[in-house]
Amino acid sequence: MKLIEKNPALGGILNPFRRLVKDSKKITFVGSAGFCLPFAELLAYVIAREKKDIAFVPNLDYEKAKKIVFTPYGMQLSDNVDPRADTVVVLGGLAIPNTGVNVDDMRKLIDRITDGKGLKIGVCFMSIFERSGWLEKMDFDYVINSNIENELWEK
Repeated sequence: MKLIEKNPALGGILNPFRRLVKDSKKITFVGSAGFCLPFAELLAYVIAREKKDIAFVPNLDYEKAKKIVFTPYGMQLSDNVDPRADTVVVLGGLAIPNTGVNVDDMRKLIDRITDGKGLKIGVCFMSIFERSGWLEKMDFDYVINSNIENELWEK
């Protein structure tokens, strides 16, 4: 893969994502229920007014897919939904080695969601797709990778 853009802060994740999915009709996020869901909701928020169907699949559990909908409290999970979509977004939490997710099982799930012909986007932090060996195996169309630098201050 080649670097095509570099941007700071949250806008560096959200704005490219919005552009990448501008032609998508249905987007399904796949990620861990605890760690990845808030990021799926954040990404979904920037496209909430675009009337796209949005779903979330926890871990690799296709049957537990839920809609992500806009509410007065932001983006929230709603009813069960068929997760088949023209765009799948794989969140990096599942590539962390201790989650036990097999990359081949992930590829099968992506093919099931997209019928083997959809836009595949990876969104991760700290190059986890590369560090876990998923980058070479997943055949992503795009990857949004964010490097985080944290500071703790004291009075």
